[in-house]
Amino acid sequence: MVSDPRMVPARFNMARYCLDGHPGDKIGLILAGDHADEVWRFGALKDAALRVARGLLDAGLRSGDRLMIRMDNDVAYALTYFGAIAAGVVALPSSSQLTATEAGFLLSDCGARAVAVGAGMDDLAVPEGVFIIPAAAIRDWAANGPLGDFADTAADDPAFLVYTSGTTGKPKGVLHAQRSAWGRRPMYQGWYGISGDDRVLHAGAFNWTYTLGVGLTDPWANGATACLYNGPRDPAVWPRLIERFKATIFATVPGLYRQILKYGDIAGHDLSSLRHGLTAGESLPAPILEQWRDATGTELYEALGMSEISTYISQCPPGPARARSPGRPQPGRRVAILDPETWEPLPDGEIGLLAVHRADPGLMLGYWNRPEEEAEVLRGEWFAGGDLAHLDGEGYLWFHGRNNDLMNAGGYRVSPLEVEAALASHPMVADVAVAERQVSETVSIICAYVVPREGVAFDKGALLAHAEPRLAAYKRPKEVILVDVLPRTANGKVMRRALAKL
Repeated sequence: MVSDPRMVPARFNMARYCLDGHPGDKIGLILAGDHADEVWRFGALKDAALRVARGLLDAGLRSGDRLMIRMDNDVAYALTYFGAIAAGVVALPSSSQLTATEAGFLLSDCGARAVAVGAGMDDLAVPEGVFIIPAAAIRDWAANGPLGDFADTAADDPAFLVYTSGTTGKPKGVLHAQRSAWGRRPMYQGWYGISGDDRVLHAGAFNWTYTLGVGLTDPWANGATACLYNGPRDPAVWPRLIERFKATIFATVPGLYRQILKYGDIAGHDLSSLRHGLTAGESLPAPILEQWRDATGTELYEALGMSEISTYISQCPPGPARARSPGRPQPGRRVAILDPETWEPLPDGEIGLLAVHRADPGLMLGYWNRPEEEAEVLRGEWFAGGDLAHLDGEGYLWFHGRNNDLMNAGGYRVSPLEVEAALASHPMVADVAVAERQVSETVSIICAYVVPREGVAFDKGALLAHAEPRLAAYKRPKEVILVDVLPRTANGKVMRRALAKL
């Protein structure tokens, strides 16, 4: 299905688009955990989300207010997210892995009016005027509250706010419009090959925007069944769940495919329902694609995206996946390679900034209160987030890395400045720099290069323990390397690409 900016309805509510108009008795969500599956039909999902929408408004939230979500990995998270959007409230999904300090920054920066918290997650220093909504209240509204209605929102009204690493070292908010769900339509056949008969199994948690988008928004918009899991993290569980759910599409990051191939008993389970897998968040190594094909007889279709627009480059069925390329621009997308200096389009084969047209309905409204950073990525008709690439004569994109230093940790974008600031606060550290380090053909990790303070006994374990309360698990270094001096340019900037040679 092609997405044309001129086709976006003037009045559009993302939650209505996803939850309304489906047969009420059709299964919309299956959540597996340690015990029995939790099954939700579309009628119940819609009613529960509208009850939550009414509860949020009755609690004092108004259209345009921000609601931060810091809850457990269960259905109540999704109901809060879609209930807020249904009411015209701007949802801010946050990871449960964030420390209280990290979450507190998001809460303060976005100017949230309220925060929905799960049990044991009320350790935030809440600014004056911000009120707490316990998850228990959300669940009670979803089950017993009066029905609300979908707000009559405009397509350009804000719907949700996600935070990603910024060039200043502090996470920045990416504000998306209600129309962003409509802007995902090129993904339906340009990546998924989805229909209402599909069962889409996603390996992520509810709080991850990859899950909220690929695992819920898109399946529900197509009337398909979304399948999720919130039991213990075990790579071996996924072949069992594909068999149990009769999943037709499976979506996760390349790293988990690698773990499944290593630890999952693929041959011991019936995966005949699976048509193909989807992968995004980081580059798919060719060996993983080849091993997956050999083990399952199915393809892995890769996509390239970013927080500002989700995926817009991808491979898709029915053809075979092409190794080492994330694919071609999805039908309906206007994509170009720009000269980094002039921002003029370059011919095929030349390396430049990967850009998408600003008229794309899936593109963000902008960065939250970051006009300087917004100005860096917008010029004329184009948005360019800093990735370097070229297009070949067949339209396939070939990635050449990022034009800045942001790291990729299992699909999460991580600022080295944020990690460095946390480590530098330890008295053992005289100087520190952080960068990705390739440890195998398919795996890279975050590595800290530390100059120890003179006269102090250095303890790597103590430094990693120091990082625990300050950084989410995915941001923490997996390795610490001691060095005598950090490589720097004449003006003192760390030469990150030289770190891997130390």
